[in-house]
Amino acid sequence: MSVRLSLIIPSYNSAAFIADTLAGALAFLERRGETYELIVVDDGSADGSAPLLSDLAARHCSVRVIRNGANRGKGHAVRAGMLQSSGERVIFTDADLAYPLTEIDKIVRALDAGADLAIADRTSPRSQYHMSPAFFSYLYTRHVLSRMFNLAVRGWLGLEVRDCQAGLKGFSRAAADIVFSRQRLEGFAFDVELLFIARRFKLDVRQIPVEFRYFSEPSTVDFLRESFCAVRDLVRVRLNAATGRYA
Repeated sequence: MSVRLSLIIPSYNSAAFIADTLAGALAFLERRGETYELIVVDDGSADGSAPLLSDLAARHCSVRVIRNGANRGKGHAVRAGMLQSSGERVIFTDADLAYPLTEIDKIVRALDAGADLAIADRTSPRSQYHMSPAFFSYLYTRHVLSRMFNLAVRGWLGLEVRDCQAGLKGFSRAAADIVFSRQRLEGFAFDVELLFIARRFKLDVRQIPVEFRYFSEPSTVDFLRESFCAVRDLVRVRLNAATGRYA
């Protein structure tokens, strides 16, 4: 029997919440009433996640765990899950469920309506944020820096997507095979690379308003490091394109 939906969840040091996340994901996928697979990619966790994931996979035949021996980055983890998936539609989302699982239905509907890619758009006027007041100031700072990064993406790479790095994206099977067989970046800006490859192959990308939960914030050091790496990776995308790596 063919798999209708593959859900990919990259995980790194998520022992505190990954069991609840996967229990919720399994319940959601069962309620949808179609064949599915849940693929968890453990990106070299060192916090005790491994036995939790192994136990879950042993108890559920629709769950697979891919384990990296070392931390390689979210781009590597997502690619590994995508290339080993078999679903007709393939979706990845964040392990902390910043996007409620029900938002996956919106992505599926867009794919079933003919989109090659369907991606969350947190900047849409129809999107909704759920957050603690403690993060109001962080949200403003993050929003401003995110808009600056997206302007850089538009200017440097010519992409018109408003929210390049939303952590909820879905692909048709054909689009997933085209994009992830060519993806190279392993770090923060891998989402931009995915969209750049999609544009080169004239894939239909649709931006979907979503609900988003904002209840955590990386440290200032982590955020500044990610920002520097993202700018560096934009240069790498252009170099990869110039050398034919996305042909």
